[in-house]
Amino acid sequence: MFTADTKESNAALKDFLSTILSREILEIQLMPNEPTVQVATESQMSFDVSVKFNDGERADIEVQTRNEDYDYADRAEIQVARLLSTSNMKGENWSTPPAYQISVLNFEFDKDDSSPLSWYNMRKADGTQLSDKLNVIFFDLIKIHKLFGKPVENLSKLEKWGLFLSYAGDEKRSEYINCLTQSEEGLMNAKSSLLTVSEDEIKWAQQNSIFKAQRDYNTGMYNAEQRGIRKASIANAKNALGMGLSPEQTSQITSLPLEQVLALKEEIAIHN
Repeated sequence: MFTADTKESNAALKDFLSTILSREILEIQLMPNEPTVQVATESQMSFDVSVKFNDGERADIEVQTRNEDYDYADRAEIQVARLLSTSNMKGENWSTPPAYQISVLNFEFDKDDSSPLSWYNMRKADGTQLSDKLNVIFFDLIKIHKLFGKPVENLSKLEKWGLFLSYAGDEKRSEYINCLTQSEEGLMNAKSSLLTVSEDEIKWAQQNSIFKAQRDYNTGMYNAEQRGIRKASIANAKNALGMGLSPEQTSQITSLPLEQVLALKEEIAIHN
């Protein structure tokens, strides 16, 4: 929908980015969806849509349909840092355009935040922004689902995009989606572009989704394994302390940090 070589697709992508970033995007250029690598054997990180703005800024848009156990916050932060360092650095000074990692999520990233759009960048503890170079943005579709059926004229443009992305392919909701698309030129372009997607492109998208899902699954399994190792190490540390070993000895044999062993010793003392 966003990457077809058509006027409608380009217009839809510009409108979506303008809505997410709250500013007009005049010109964009689709880029290869993997940043360059430093050595031939280095693994590449894939993105769904990668674009460059007319002012040199870069943005990557990724759609995630389900929540998996692979540290999504870390993943997004590393992606935008990699994009900035490999794609945006120009010249010999520190002047470089900002980079944006935009994640469209079909799950709640932060259940304590009611806003469907969360924007993260580097700040001091008092909230002062360090710079505008690294930007991680989460667009949470789940928080917009409850708006389905609300009068179109009472929806914000962001909410309209969220509902369109959620239900554009649902025939049972087509009447309402048609009302949405009629209210916004950007959504009309998106719908027109979506209707021209070929069967080959759909198959490629499915294969790419499987490719990423396999790696996400592997990461989740690794995280689960690491949690099991940590749990076993904590149990061994408690046993060692209970047998009279010093915190230093316990730390050495379990490979746990001394600070954590000391905390475990204090916890044991409290419960006893």
